[in-house]
Amino acid sequence: MLKKVLIANRGEIAVRIIRACREMGIRTVAIYSEADKNALHTTLADEAICIGPAPSNKSYLNVKAILETACLTGADSIHPGFGFLSENVNFAKMCEEIGIKFIGPNYKLIELLGNKSKAKETMKDAGVPVVEGSEGLIYSKEQAIEVAKKINYPVILKASAGGGGRGIRIAYSEDELKKQYDIVKKEAKNSFNDDSIYIEKYIENPRHVEIQILADEYGNCIHLGERDCSIQRRNQKILEETPSTIISHATRKKMGEIAVKATKKIGYANAGTIEFLVDKNQKFYFMEMNTRVQVEHPVTEMVTNIDIIKEQIKIASGEKLNLSQDDIKINGHSMEVRINAENPDKNFMPCPGTITGLHLPGGNGIRVDTAIYSGYKVPQNYDSMLLKIIVHGKTREESISKMKSAIAELVIDGIDTNVDFIYEILKNENFKNNNYDTSFIHKEYGM
Repeated sequence: MLKKVLIANRGEIAVRIIRACREMGIRTVAIYSEADKNALHTTLADEAICIGPAPSNKSYLNVKAILETACLTGADSIHPGFGFLSENVNFAKMCEEIGIKFIGPNYKLIELLGNKSKAKETMKDAGVPVVEGSEGLIYSKEQAIEVAKKINYPVILKASAGGGGRGIRIAYSEDELKKQYDIVKKEAKNSFNDDSIYIEKYIENPRHVEIQILADEYGNCIHLGERDCSIQRRNQKILEETPSTIISHATRKKMGEIAVKATKKIGYANAGTIEFLVDKNQKFYFMEMNTRVQVEHPVTEMVTNIDIIKEQIKIASGEKLNLSQDDIKINGHSMEVRINAENPDKNFMPCPGTITGLHLPGGNGIRVDTAIYSGYKVPQNYDSMLLKIIVHGKTREESISKMKSAIAELVIDGIDTNVDFIYEILKNENFKNNNYDTSFIHKEYGM
């Protein structure tokens, strides 16, 4: 078993990892920027080291400083959480080269699956259904136009190195395609320093359903069911639930089996998520594979009673999975919402500032993952997520009721949040009746 884990992250996911390590008897090292000197994760860890100024590129993305800290503190492993360096190929590779265990897959797989066009071809070869589109990257508008003529409009342009909803544009005509091509190339370059893009047929009104995978280093692999992540804005998730009530038992079984088969074929080890688009006929298509723990992993934990962070650490320690597919039982229904420091009435403008009052909800089947507290100053330098509320009920209806109750109890004073907007979604008749897709927020609220 690993003895000392450095958490190369901040906020609620850093707190989440520290707590899992503490329960396993593993010592922890927190890193923090100057802006995070009073952050909760710095007080919970056994050691806390400042690694630089507030900007991410000088702190949480500073590979040299993080690796030096790991060596100086005697950490034998690094958990990257999500975001920041969690899918950074060079970081994972350098960890391996200096003998520090990266709690995630091998860097070669991160590289393969991080490139969206290569990942698509890899999954296609592994027998996973993929959306019709370009064979690899496209290098000119003329090529994009030719592909679009073959697969028919609407089409979607995507940054090959993309993520977080950036570098994605839809085109319904050739004129739109010409315009969006330049925009996506520019966004891809600015966001990922890689302007390579590819093109796919756009699946209209789909559901976004993903399969949670656990795989060890000995070829054993299982899935923990699916999560429906269709409530999104700007291609970023804000509400997730499991199980998905849009897919049949047969589709669920098929998706899980295909995901496990593909994971085994590529030799993947650790936690991962294979994301699919599901159309109105329950046909599903590979979208991408995330080679890290997901923000929404708690909903899966609530219905399976499996701690995904602990499983990650066990796998990284060289242990075999002690679970088989037959051991996985889905109990009830779980839902998660993301509470952000942002103002929905001002185009979701981030709202950093000091939290002057705080009350977190509680009760049977209600979980809150957060790192905030009364008096905490929300910095302007990082993601705006403040906390996640996760609920568990016997049915979807009970989960919605519990979430509405939890939201009504939540108090965050001093800054603007999206709490009221989330509550409106929970009250929405189309949402309650399961009549929604990835365009729900745009259709219902014009956002």
